[in-house]
Amino acid sequence: MLALPLLLAACVPTQPLVKPAPTPTPPAALALPAIYRPAAFAELPGWADDRADLAWPALLVGCERLAAMPAVAGVWQATCDAATALGAVDAPRARAFFEAHFSVWQVTAADGGVTGLATGYYEPLVNGARAPSATFATPLYAPPDDLLTVDLASLYPELAGKRVRGRVDGRKVVPYWTRADIEAGRAPLDGKALVYIDDPVDAFFLEIQGSGRVKLDDGSVVRVGYADQNGQPFRSVARVLIDRGELTADRASMQSIRAWGVAHPDKLPALLDENPSYVFFREVPAPAPGTLEAAIDGPIGALGVPLAAERTIAVDPRAIPLGAPVYIATTRPLSDTPLDRLVLAQDTGGAIRGAVRADFFWGFGAGAGREAGRMKQPLRVWLLWPRDAGVPRVDAPAS
Repeated sequence: MLALPLLLAACVPTQPLVKPAPTPTPPAALALPAIYRPAAFAELPGWADDRADLAWPALLVGCERLAAMPAVAGVWQATCDAATALGAVDAPRARAFFEAHFSVWQVTAADGGVTGLATGYYEPLVNGARAPSATFATPLYAPPDDLLTVDLASLYPELAGKRVRGRVDGRKVVPYWTRADIEAGRAPLDGKALVYIDDPVDAFFLEIQGSGRVKLDDGSVVRVGYADQNGQPFRSVARVLIDRGELTADRASMQSIRAWGVAHPDKLPALLDENPSYVFFREVPAPAPGTLEAAIDGPIGALGVPLAAERTIAVDPRAIPLGAPVYIATTRPLSDTPLDRLVLAQDTGGAIRGAVRADFFWGFGAGAGREAGRMKQPLRVWLLWPRDAGVPRVDAPAS
């Protein structure tokens, strides 16, 4: 999922790093941006008081997905079977389960740093319609038919996990059209509009979040989610405004960028075009009533399961195994109030890079958006790994 840090990452420094004692790391992990240091549940700040049961639905729905992934199913099978058999739990039983079935590993950067950055994202609600009009004029598109995805591993095995996107021009594969090109009508997108939004800034931020809900003019609500991207690099429009001297780094936020757009409507399209990246969407069907997915009621993350508000995070899958429980120690936005809790690593994001890096999913709506937009906090991370699976390993998905 493309998350809020894409908007601000270029202007947010990480906290100073602290170098711990060296920890043996298996050869397979040396090329990855993480080192795993054996730790204990007693080292987790606030573990004894955390409502670990609130992360339980995310664990169960994640287990269903992990069991269907041959590359990792063996690692998770026994632990997930035990969780499923246990059924509903309260906080003490949840903590006891994790202590019995998982080992704790502190995640550090390759240089030994233990402190990184926590940001936030959310699921927005925007206004839209099925047909274009003077009010609803900004389309959300499904992927175009000429967008190619090339799996580089099929050509060069050493590039396993890497993909590029492009289009065919004559007999060559060339980069796909930029945002400015797409807005100028160069991409074949006739018939690809899913819905039309009433505010281009809302549509832009929806791309950054990667998913959201659209309230249609007939009163119904549809969910849209990330389907693909044009392969172009992301450029922060916040950074553009900061570099121009029109915003300061400490005031860069969704709210301030929106205010700038209201004040400069004639300049807004050119500002948005400064970001060549463009996201395509798909309509996400509602989950079946009575299912665990319906109870969680979140957008679909990179693992393919709904994200639980305040109990799931986006991570760098090169460093944190997608689907794993993670314990985070950070603080609430713009404060020193601890935010220490068990979460599930069930999403990814283009700006989420590094071992000690997380994007905290705040949930749905304006309140969640306010928290997400202000969150740039110091972070420490511990990975919970199935006790019988040995040293953690990462099977990163292609990107």
